[in-house]
Order: sequence, then structure tokens, then C-alpha cells
Amino acid sequence: MKPSEVVITGVGMVSPIGIGRAAFRDALYAGRSGVRRIAQFDSSTLGVDFGGEVSDFDPKEYVRPRKSLKVMSRDIQFGFAAADLAMLDANLAADAVDSDRFGVVYGADMIYCEPDELAAAYRACLVDGAFDFDRWGSHALAEMYPLWLLKYLPNMSACHVSISLNARGPSNSITLGEVSSLVAIAEATRIIERGAADVMIAGGASNRLHPNVILFRDQTLLSHRREDPAAACRPFDRDRDGMVAGEGAAAVVLERRSHAEARGARVLAGVLGFGNTFASPRHGRPDSSGPRRALELALREADFASSDIGHVNASGLATIDHDRAEAEAIRAVFGDVPVTAPKSFFGNLGAATGAVELAASLVALDEGHVPVTLNYATPDPACPINVVRGQPTAISTPAALALSQSPQGQTVAMVIAKD
Repeated sequence: MKPSEVVITGVGMVSPIGIGRAAFRDALYAGRSGVRRIAQFDSSTLGVDFGGEVSDFDPKEYVRPRKSLKVMSRDIQFGFAAADLAMLDANLAADAVDSDRFGVVYGADMIYCEPDELAAAYRACLVDGAFDFDRWGSHALAEMYPLWLLKYLPNMSACHVSISLNARGPSNSITLGEVSSLVAIAEATRIIERGAADVMIAGGASNRLHPNVILFRDQTLLSHRREDPAAACRPFDRDRDGMVAGEGAAAVVLERRSHAEARGARVLAGVLGFGNTFASPRHGRPDSSGPRRALELALREADFASSDIGHVNASGLATIDHDRAEAEAIRAVFGDVPVTAPKSFFGNLGAATGAVELAASLVALDEGHVPVTLNYATPDPACPINVVRGQPTAISTPAALALSQSPQGQTVAMVIAKD
């Protein structure tokens, strides 16, 4: 196993199953789902009234200065808190890092406006009960908060984190749907490898439970198992009926190995390789070619054989066709390797999902056991993989491959290993 030049020294998460590493870990090993009835807004008129909702989150505990909350959407608040928790987990103070060699890369989704923030502007454009677009500039804008747009720009998570930490190195935002945050971690790794930074914060944040998101996105891909929300997300199970929407964020602290060693940091894992592919669904149905190539590319860069991987952290979108294609790829490359699908705990977290799921593998490497996949009751012959269920399974090899997929055909695979 080649030594990794870039290592992960801290992880922070704001998730439906817990805020911070300890709560997140406890829920994983207790098999406690974070999918529940939506409580933050009235969802009774929507087609879906449940999801992976973050509870007991108070942004004032994390956001500094507090006046920044005026220009932070819920997504951005999550992202800021995750970075704060990751720095604490890494036992790293911002002023201990050369600011010019400290950067941030975050994954983000389109951030949707709160409906009530546009209500007065909308009413100002009504003429005889019809919306008059010509009145927008002259009448509507005066009804809106002047800095309104800053709450909803996808790059603002990275901006706020950079400003707070005085990170003056490379800063970027990635918007690639479900693969965004894993791509962000890969890009941050590359930045360190290129010699442009010593420390990077990387991850992602998203809120797929927003009422406008649920209304705007195609609900045909969502589960409608509303009688038992906790059992709705069923990756690779024969009776799966679709994705579950969720919200959250996760971030990792990435360091050049020599930088981490010089300060005596605890190393959670090294980042050894990744692959990034795209395969357009054929006639609307995904196939296994994209994920298979991503898996093979990640192994090749890491200089790993498939037998060197102790577990695969699957995307597990829980749709019929996506799970079938992903399972075919995993089987072809890894055979009977243990597979876990963390979305079963909290659903699809959009741009945050790859980072939050990677956090599950970081916890697994630390604990020595692969967490179960919830709701995996009846194996599907079309998904011939070794899904961990019932009880966590001991890790035979301290290396994991994390896989992230978007329904549009993008796939990212990443190999991490514990020293």
C-alpha cells in the first residue's frame, strides 16, 4: 500500500441522525433512522410528507459572527457548522495554519428561496389578480431585503467558511448534484497534491427537504411509503420504491501528510485515489458502465487490487434501476465484498450526500466495523451484492471505497485507507 500524501484529520457532520461525530456514530451502530415526518413546515399538501430531517439544530451555536445568519440559508448554516465541527475534530485552530495555504472547496445544490420572502414582492406585481412582470423592477424589489440574494448563492457556503477561518488559499464550489461533495473532496486533495495548499476544508451542504425543492423536482423517483417513513429508504432491497429526500452537511479537514505529522495530528485515513465518470442513461435507464469505470479508475490510482478493499460504501439511491446498475458494477469489480448503503439511515442529501456517506466509512475504519444497511429485508436477485444487514460486520482490511452517483449519470469513486 503506497503512503498517501493527503490525509483526513477531522470530520464534522450535520445530519438527520446526529450533529457531530459522536451522535452520528451512535446512531449508525444503534441502527437508528433519521427519516421521519417533516416538522419544519406544513407538508400536508405535498406529494411526500417525510424525509431525512435535521432536528435540534441551532445555528447560533456555530455561526460567527451571528449577524452572518441574516445572509445564510439553511443549507449554508449546515455547511458552516460542519466545517466548524471538522476543525474541532481535527484539533486544529485556524490561526495555526498559514492563511495563504489554507483553502475551501464545497459542494452545493441550487438553493431555493423561502416562499414567504417573496410573498410581498409577488403581491406588489398583481394587477386585477394577474402577475404583471413589468412591475417587478419598479414595485417588487422595494419589498425585498437588499441582501436577499446572498442567502441563496451556491458558492456562499465556501465563502462564509473561508472568511471565518481566514483561509486565503484556493476556494471553489462544485455543483454536480449528488456527487458534488465527493468531487469537492477530490478537488481539494488535488490542490494539496499540486502544492497549492497545506490544509483544505472540503465537503458539501444541501437541503432537499425544502418545499420548493419537493415541488420542483420529479417526485416519481421518490418513495411514497408514507405509512412507515423510517422504512421507506431501502437500498438494494427487492421492495424498494424510490429515494427519500433529506438535508444536511459534512466536511473533512484534509492536510498534507508532512503538515499533519509536524503538529502531531491524529490521522483518520489517507485519500489514495478516485475516479470520475459519466454515462448517460440509455433510454432513461442507467447501466453499469459508468460506475464500473469509476471503481476501476479509483483502484488504479490507489494502486490497489479489488481484494485490498475492506468494504464498499455504496450510493444506494434506492430506485429500481439505479440500484441494479450500481450493484452490477460492484459485483463485477469486487465480487462478494461487504457493502453498506448509508442513505438507508437518512435518505438522499443531495450535494451533501457523498461527504456525509464518506463520514460513515471514516467512522467504520475507526470503529473496525462496517455499519448495517437499514431496511434490507429481502435480497433482490437483480442486485447480487453482499449487503451488510442485521449486525455490523468486522472490517478485514482497513480500506474503503466510497461511491457517489447522480440520477443523471455522474459517478465518483474514492479510495480511503487507515494507516
